[in-house]
Amino acid sequence: MKAISVFGVFVADLCFISNTIPEKGQTVLGSQHIIGPGGKGSNQAIAAAKLDGSVNFITKIGKDKNGEMALALYRDLGMHTACIIQDENHSTGVAGIMVNEKTGDNAINIIPGAAGTLTNDDIDSNLNFIEVSEIFLTQLETPYKVTSHALKKAKEKGLATILNPAPACKIDDNDFKLIDFFTPNETEAEFYLNKKIESKKDIKSASEEFLKKGIKNVVMTLGEKGCYFANEKESFFINAFKLREPVLDTTGAGDAFNGALAVGLSKDLDIKEALTFANKVAAISTTKQGAAASMPSLEDLKNY
Repeated sequence: MKAISVFGVFVADLCFISNTIPEKGQTVLGSQHIIGPGGKGSNQAIAAAKLDGSVNFITKIGKDKNGEMALALYRDLGMHTACIIQDENHSTGVAGIMVNEKTGDNAINIIPGAAGTLTNDDIDSNLNFIEVSEIFLTQLETPYKVTSHALKKAKEKGLATILNPAPACKIDDNDFKLIDFFTPNETEAEFYLNKKIESKKDIKSASEEFLKKGIKNVVMTLGEKGCYFANEKESFFINAFKLREPVLDTTGAGDAFNGALAVGLSKDLDIKEALTFANKVAAISTTKQGAAASMPSLEDLKNY
């Protein structure tokens, strides 16, 4: 199985749950407080590791309790942690999340902390981990110029690159050519193309526009409608996986999908098999609460 390098952010999620989200000047009594791992890069690396992927996670954390929580979790999952930089001058990133337990609505404030100070030099000093990998997965929570540099280095070393464009922000035209697998959801695709995507026809024409930008393969995730794949040779829809249990929490489903897609490619599955696998992993993740905590293991998949 091929090794996977994931570049991204870890933040400690501080989750406050109550029956309403407080308004300006208001204090409310909550019912629950949860502290757990978060950040898209971390969630995707955890998803891949739980599926027995061989994962190098490149990130920056502080030398503090939240950083120790991250390292302990990664070691338990068998991830390679030598490429995680610990910065004495900055604290580990945190996200304050207010959740309305009646509706599931949330409001989030993210402080990237140490991960916001990642530099091109941090990538260059971890090139040996990229060199021994064959799949490179990243998102857009890290500083953009560093993400762009990491994509260039991964392509120079011959890796298959996956960019999950979340949160959506401007991508340099030249960087589209560095992307082997581009995995937006419908909202992110709308941001890049500046138009509504509603029908199957819209999805197909949006994917064609992305291919014209130089991307090799487009994978549009469509929530409960599954996903759509397109490249120069073929295109097809894959239906969502049928669940036996109700959906509890969709947080992190996109991260589960991307981590699983990386593992599918690392196992040399053909693209239809890899996407079917990713769809199943993402769907099962929605039957559990939380993001990192909801990522299913191979055992969970076998038993489902």
